[in-house]
Amino acid sequence: MTASTPVPLIADLRSDTVTTPTPEMREAMAQAQVGDDVYGEDPTVNALQAEVARLTGHEAGLFMPSGSMTNQAAIAVHTRRGEEVICAEGSHIYEWELGMMAAFSGVVPRFVPAPLGVPAPEDVRRAVLRSPHQSPSGMISLENTHNKAGGTVIPLDVLAAIRAVADAEGLPLHLDGARVFNAATALNVPLHDITRHFGTVSVCLSKGLGAPVGSVLVGSRAHMKEAHRYRKMLGGGMRQAGILAAAALVALRDVPARLREDHRRTRQLAEALVNAGFDVDLAAVQTNIIYAALPDAQARVDAWAARGVRASALGHDRVRFVLHHQVSDEALEGAIAVLTA
Repeated sequence: MTASTPVPLIADLRSDTVTTPTPEMREAMAQAQVGDDVYGEDPTVNALQAEVARLTGHEAGLFMPSGSMTNQAAIAVHTRRGEEVICAEGSHIYEWELGMMAAFSGVVPRFVPAPLGVPAPEDVRRAVLRSPHQSPSGMISLENTHNKAGGTVIPLDVLAAIRAVADAEGLPLHLDGARVFNAATALNVPLHDITRHFGTVSVCLSKGLGAPVGSVLVGSRAHMKEAHRYRKMLGGGMRQAGILAAAALVALRDVPARLREDHRRTRQLAEALVNAGFDVDLAAVQTNIIYAALPDAQARVDAWAARGVRASALGHDRVRFVLHHQVSDEALEGAIAVLTA
């Protein structure tokens, strides 16, 4: 193979956002009925919003380009400037959303410990501030599954207990549900058993579900009316967005049933890595994400890419692998052969 010959791709494990639309998604996109969504006139977007609201047990939904936007719109809805957002350490709303809670809403995070991504309800309660000498608590936000902890799942009893804290303290509770379908699959419960505990939920459609673009924020009709204004402020009005919503509806219909296989393959890869001497915490491998502690992470990732397997180096000594519905058993076997060679 010459230097100019492309390396055949065995598996792209950088993220579950790398999936491409399925033929069924592309057909739905081609046939989608559309209108101006900023005016609320796109029938396919309206159908998507209604379906996600139904699945999550909420009144209404609002389609946006990204999960970062839905999260930040929810923060803007629930808080006032100068308040704090109580969240688990390592939360996406802080780690990967570029300080937007401060830049857009004028609020700051108050972190609580979260072993394996699960904050203790008592720690959440202790984080609530009412002193006139400190920034007051404005809301509580959870992430399920918790990306940085390894795709870990918050148990239902913990969710219920944190909801009780939020109710007792009079605070809104938001869920960053970027991979909430993965959480429901791991817990073997309907989606609404998780999402019913929250006032607002961000549901990503382009990660585990494999749609090309978008997330839906769900909550009360009043909250979605306010969030619509923040979406407009953030530049999230997409006009004839039914083309994207059509693919998302197919993803909602077809992909959740495949997530269990993603989780099985993830566990298979994690165990193969451990057997090959990688430093992987198997207790954190609960859904479709694996983190491995590895010196010279970028050099190792570059070497694997040269052999057809893509992963993500996060910092100098951490590598992330993410499984998705377009990684087959055959591709996984090829990836394991490369990674453990």
